[in-house]
Amino acid sequence: MNTAADNVAEHSEPRVLIADDQNLVRTGFRMILREAGIPVVAEAADGGEAVAAALRYRPDVVLMDIRMPGMDGLEATRRILAAQPGNGSRIIMLTTFDLDRYVYEALAAGASGFMLKHVSPEYLIATVRLVRCGDALLAPSITRRLVERFASHASVPPLVHGDLAGLTPRELEVLRLLARGLSNAELAAELTLSEATVKTHVANILAKLQLRDRVQAVVLAYQTGLVSLPGSPAVGGQ
Repeated sequence: MNTAADNVAEHSEPRVLIADDQNLVRTGFRMILREAGIPVVAEAADGGEAVAAALRYRPDVVLMDIRMPGMDGLEATRRILAAQPGNGSRIIMLTTFDLDRYVYEALAAGASGFMLKHVSPEYLIATVRLVRCGDALLAPSITRRLVERFASHASVPPLVHGDLAGLTPRELEVLRLLARGLSNAELAAELTLSEATVKTHVANILAKLQLRDRVQAVVLAYQTGLVSLPGSPAVGGQ
C-alpha cells in the first residue's frame, strides 16, 4: 500500500543531475528544466563528479553525457547503478550522434535510454518527467533502430537475458506491441483494455523477465525473436 509520502514523491517533480563536460549544454538544460519547475540538484563536468554527485544527492534522473574526459559516461553509469540497486536513479545518456554505437553499450551498462542533445525543450521536459516510472524512457522506435543495427552482429553480446516461457499469452501480446513502439494509451486502444490494466501487464512483464524498464523489454523482444528484425523470418506468429 502506498503511503502519503509515496504519493507525494510519485506526483512531485523529478530531481535531476546533469553531467556533461560542456558548460553550455549544462546551462541550457538547467534553464529549460528549472523554467518548467523541475529541480536540478547538481551538475558534473566528468564521470567522476557525476558518480560522486549521484551518490550524494540521489537524483531521480541523471542526464549523462557519453563522452567526457577522464571517466566517461558509460563507466559512470555502471558505478552509479551498481551502488543503487533496485529503484535508484534512472540514467538517460546524452549524445550528439544518432545511433551512436556507444548508446548500445550504455543500455547494456544499465542506462534507461538515450536522448540527442539537440532535442526540443518540450521533449526534454516530457522525457525527464516520464522517466521515473519507466513509462517512456526513450522512443521505442529509436530503440528498434538500435537493435536492428547491432543485435544481429555476432560481435555484439546480448544486451539482456530473459526467458519468455513464463509470460502469459496476453503478456506476450503486450510485449510484441511494446516492441512496435506503442505507448500505454495506444496499447489500451489496440487491446481494448484500460490504461491501468495495461500498466499492470507491463509491470508484470518487467518483473517476470527481471528487466529494469521498457527499453530492455523492447530489446529483449528482438533478441529472443519474438519480434523479427527486418529481413528476418517471422517468429511467434509475427
